Amino acid sequence: MLELYISAFITFFVVIDPPGCAPIYAGLTSDASAVQRRSMAVRAVLIAGAILLGFAMFGEDLLRALHISLDAFKIAGGIMLFLIALEMVFEKRTQRREDRAQQVIEDAEAEDVAAFPMAMPMIAGPGSIASVMLLMSQNSGLTPALVVLGALATVLAATLVALLAAGPLMRVMGAKIEAVITRLLGVLLAALATQFVLDGLSATVL
Repeated sequence: MLELYISAFITFFVVIDPPGCAPIYAGLTSDASAVQRRSMAVRAVLIAGAILLGFAMFGEDLLRALHISLDAFKIAGGIMLFLIALEMVFEKRTQRREDRAQQVIEDAEAEDVAAFPMAMPMIAGPGSIASVMLLMSQNSGLTPALVVLGALATVLAATLVALLAAGPLMRVMGAKIEAVITRLLGVLLAALATQFVLDGLSATVL
């Protein structure tokens, strides 16, 4: 069981990539307070955990009933991520926030990114959904299933720690450095989104 746990942990860690999610989350929540960052980080991980648990239990039946393939899911997730990446690169999110700040009251809340795009498709994306469905199908029985879910819970906990630590680190760097990093991360996110789409298209065509 230890081998199964290690194997599942490595798979989830590589696919979810907590260190990679953290700076993107920091860029998306640059206008949020510390309390809002913590709240969104916790909710993002909880929502992603619920989604992955649901797909672990009923994923294959659900997709089959809706006639949706994982390849189509990858393409859709990639397109959504690409739109977010464009806003990060060209600072449209920043401009929109400034315009909105002139029209709302002073204590208005920051844009909530917990459910989208952090929980889905960043954390509970096509890769992690496919991974949890595959591992659960390959390891039938109560004990193996609990081991797989335990590995998933560990990676989600590591993701939460990474998200909580990202904000303070970005604030230490300063506004100018943060703006440069946000644009760079936008480019990387665009590349990741494009890869999702290419993977989905190649699997469909080939």
